[in-house]
Amino acid sequence: MAGGAKAVSSGDELVKAVCALAKGLKLETNEQYKVAKRIWGADRRIDVVVRHKDTGKTLGIECKFQEVGGTAEEKIPTTIQDISAWPIAGIVVFAGNGFTPNMRSFLVSTGKAVAFEDLEPWMRLYFGLPL
Repeated sequence: MAGGAKAVSSGDELVKAVCALAKGLKLETNEQYKVAKRIWGADRRIDVVVRHKDTGKTLGIECKFQEVGGTAEEKIPTTIQDISAWPIAGIVVFAGNGFTPNMRSFLVSTGKAVAFEDLEPWMRLYFGLPL
């Protein structure tokens, strides 16, 4: 992996690993980018915004990590729905052993989620980078 593949052990580490991967591909990154407000007034933030400096193409990435069963898995369908309100294209990047096989299948089936270990080739295709 261009960003240096390593196992992550928290959501914050996943954000950092996504940024490292993007930077390794010579892409620009911004973390916790404020986009607007949610319907109930809270700030809407995108975990990572990735930009190709030559083309201007952008991608928002919401990072979800879960090592054991819990609430992160329950929030992902709402997160995928929330991405449709972003002014740019977006995906969920997920990592950790706590996602059930059914949730992993659901995520991949949406076309809006990518396992962290599959992110580099996905980003190469999305941004038109050499394979």
